[in-house]
Amino acid sequence: MTAGTDRRGFATHPADPDSWIKAGDAPPPRTDAADAYSARLTVSITPALRGRIKIAAFQRGVTVADMLRDLFVREFPPTEGGTP
Repeated sequence: MTAGTDRRGFATHPADPDSWIKAGDAPPPRTDAADAYSARLTVSITPALRGRIKIAAFQRGVTVADMLRDLFVREFPPTEGGTP
């Protein structure tokens, strides 16, 4: 029999129930203030284009979502005076 190892990973639980309950109340970490006000966008594309986008993101070492957000920010910069 092997000695008990301290295997901590994604499935570990806090030691006491109170901290376990409070852990669920913590908001997810945000990288940018704009992330707090994000919205989903659905676009229909061909499977071939989806594949090219995924390959490009992988080659750049970023997620598809991050790559497309950067593209949108670059193509649609903020206008003066607030909303367009």
